[in-house]
Amino acid sequence: MKLCIVSDSHDRADPLAQAVAKAKEQGAEVVIHCGDVIGTQTLRAAMAVGLPMHVIHGNNLGDPVSLSRWARDSGGKLHYHGPDARLELDDKRIFVVHYPEYGYAMACTGDWDLVCCGHSHEAGVQQVRNVKGGSTWLVNPGTVAGLAAPATWLLADLAAMRFDSQFL
Repeated sequence: MKLCIVSDSHDRADPLAQAVAKAKEQGAEVVIHCGDVIGTQTLRAAMAVGLPMHVIHGNNLGDPVSLSRWARDSGGKLHYHGPDARLELDDKRIFVVHYPEYGYAMACTGDWDLVCCGHSHEAGVQQVRNVKGGSTWLVNPGTVAGLAAPATWLLADLAAMRFDSQFL
């Protein structure tokens, strides 16, 4: 299964929708947004692409009531998880959080195959040694909005556990 992993769209609907559309063209089946959506309207064009989206809110909270309503009324296309998410996709355990420090800590537990984070606007992919003697992937897609950094997102292949940085 391929995923589109984005973060820090900060009310920029167009680049978010462009990333989701490009990801779908490359075979992505699900979108994970690692926070700082801000306005719910930011999701409208990305949701029109038709992929299910898992969204957390980040430190720029926006309107959680609106996000909850949109999720309820989306027919299963939008899943709003609050400050973090625990997902199982393609037999992989995935934790999603906005802050990189929290993401690193969760990767160290060994309870997750993949931890996704955002906030720093710096794209990165690394394997973190965990307390169970293995390693966990920790990925940060950067900022899809291109704020103080290039506009980036990740295309993830869960079967291969491969993560490719993409630029808008």
